[in-house]
Amino acid sequence: SFSVLFAGNKTEDEGELSARYQNALDALSSLITERSRFVNNNQSHRFRLLFHYLKTHESLKVLELEEAVSHMKVIHVAGTKGKGSTCTFSESILRNYGLRTGLFTSPHLIDVRERFRLNGIEISQEKFVRYFWCCFHKLKEKTSNEIPMPTYFCFLALLAFKIFTTEQVDVVILEVGLGGRFDATNVIQKPVVCGISSLGYDHMEILGHTLAEIAAEKAGIFKSGVPAFTVPQPNEAMRVLNEKASKLEVNLQVVEPLDSSQKLGLQGEHQYLNAGLAVALCSTFLQEIGIQDKNGLNQTNGLPEKFISGLSNAYLMGRAMIVPDSELPEEIVFYLDGAHSPESMEACATWFSKQIRQNQERNQRRSEQILLFNCMSVRDPSLLLPRLRSKCIEQGVEFKKAVFVPNVSVYNQVGSWSKVDARVDSITWQFGLQRLWESLARGEAKSNSGSDSKGKEEEKSFVFSSLPMAVDWLRESARRSKQVRFQVLVTGSLHLVGDLLRLIRKKM
Repeated sequence: SFSVLFAGNKTEDEGELSARYQNALDALSSLITERSRFVNNNQSHRFRLLFHYLKTHESLKVLELEEAVSHMKVIHVAGTKGKGSTCTFSESILRNYGLRTGLFTSPHLIDVRERFRLNGIEISQEKFVRYFWCCFHKLKEKTSNEIPMPTYFCFLALLAFKIFTTEQVDVVILEVGLGGRFDATNVIQKPVVCGISSLGYDHMEILGHTLAEIAAEKAGIFKSGVPAFTVPQPNEAMRVLNEKASKLEVNLQVVEPLDSSQKLGLQGEHQYLNAGLAVALCSTFLQEIGIQDKNGLNQTNGLPEKFISGLSNAYLMGRAMIVPDSELPEEIVFYLDGAHSPESMEACATWFSKQIRQNQERNQRRSEQILLFNCMSVRDPSLLLPRLRSKCIEQGVEFKKAVFVPNVSVYNQVGSWSKVDARVDSITWQFGLQRLWESLARGEAKSNSGSDSKGKEEEKSFVFSSLPMAVDWLRESARRSKQVRFQVLVTGSLHLVGDLLRLIRKKM
């Protein structure tokens, strides 16, 4: 029949698009070198090259985006933690005002297209492929030894500029990838407003080992005369932000967290801080483009309805997500949070503990909390695991088991997951994580030896050479313990969270 023929053609077209998309991902992978993320002595050189890629002058024509980019209306956000959430809240609010939005964030969890959202929806495969090859071919043609191809993240930023200028969005919300001063997004010379979310210790091998040094890098997004907002910061960081703002005649204001009675789409108490920053950024943006007057945001009368709707409907994959297992939804529930800094670990622990307490009040079934963890080797697990563990214990939640696995995806893998499905990395790192966890447990057992600890089930920890093996083990354990519900906190790495989501999606 005609319908069968049509369905067959559609499948063929989809297959062809899928192949072209995979080719684009393979080409994108070629832009990554293991060293590009960690070597910072050529950061300024790579940053300067971005201006060449955008140029429109005859002798330097590459992407010819310079003029279009200069007309983009941009909200630019840096920070150690919370910048992705702040951007997500901001995009959701402004979309409620009828603005056509472009959101660029990182990293992605399952698919690189998550980094490019048009009107709140990740870019389609068809559009991604078209814009990707347009940029890739032009750059390949024009680059040389003197001006080489951009690195992975630089290319993605350039691709975002191409997508958002061609799609003629009304507002671009840009999340800084790393730092600020030499980040690829910082080629934007005149944003409408800037924001700095909470600062802490992360990427110290690149940004510096003190809060002052890290704050100086983040403040690199400040532009002369452009208003900026931040949240309450540690004194050392705040001093540097104020100094940088003063030099550039930037009006830097500190915003307080939103009132916790406000419903938010993103879970966790720390999100009220990010939401407060987003409200200030959006209010200023709307005033600057003439949509809202200075009296339009009257805190005494509460937030405007469009702000409330935007905040309550914001959604960000991999942050405070609760996902039942695809095979055993009643027996296993995954609590996913890509926390990977000491401060975000505490926020993650607080969120998880609150969810567990609420669940215990509603559900009479016995539950058991299990940690599924990995962190990248550039991070210091001795700053992460103790914070997570002690914060959970402080709030009455103790892990019966801890499971350590390598990530399936790796930093330079952007293509199909099946390509690395069978790959087993060295698990030496995971055994180190296990030893640290067990030493924390022994330390607590020693300090509690005087108290009555009879009846307390012994804590166990395990290392698996792959995530699929760990999930299979969890399922087998759940089948054997039918009366117990496993509540599994998956954290330490956004890559790990993405891997688990990808694994569950494959099975569905």
